[in-house]
Amino acid sequence: MPGSATRRSAHMQFGRAYEEFEVGAVYKHWPGKTITESDDHLFCLITMNHHPLHLDAHYAAESTQFGKNVVVGNLIYSVLLGMSVADVSGKAIANLEIESLRHVAPTFHGDTIYGETTVLDKWESKSKDDRGVVYVETTGYKQDGTVVCIFRRKVMVPKHSYLEARGGEQPGRPVPLPRD
Repeated sequence: MPGSATRRSAHMQFGRAYEEFEVGAVYKHWPGKTITESDDHLFCLITMNHHPLHLDAHYAAESTQFGKNVVVGNLIYSVLLGMSVADVSGKAIANLEIESLRHVAPTFHGDTIYGETTVLDKWESKSKDDRGVVYVETTGYKQDGTVVCIFRRKVMVPKHSYLEARGGEQPGRPVPLPRD
């Protein structure tokens, strides 16, 4: 149907303005992410976490309660944080604080992680009237529903007035030049 892509894209959201958050709202992030051995090993090597629990299959099989490699927890946290951007912090001015981070259960290579974020509270900035703070909790779980990670954070987000003063929904987006 002609024009349908334009109508659809007009409703696509990347983050929210302060006024769009409601305490108690739950945002279910989509799609999930299947964690591969390559994902885990690359993340471990980039972050210099060389613990054999994550990198050495023989060690994990012979010397741990899990009997196999466990995905490094900070990869799971990072994936969940990334999943939440489109729903929560895509318009953020700043991530202010990670209040808590709990790894509840292990994740293994081949597990698929899903996440959802609940808005716990929100308040207007005391120093600037064009922004506010949202307080959220993100829960990550595997394909079988097992919760693996929970974290709470505070994010400074703009009000609509802030966005409008800086170019609207997609500030800085260039306009294509006419073709000859």
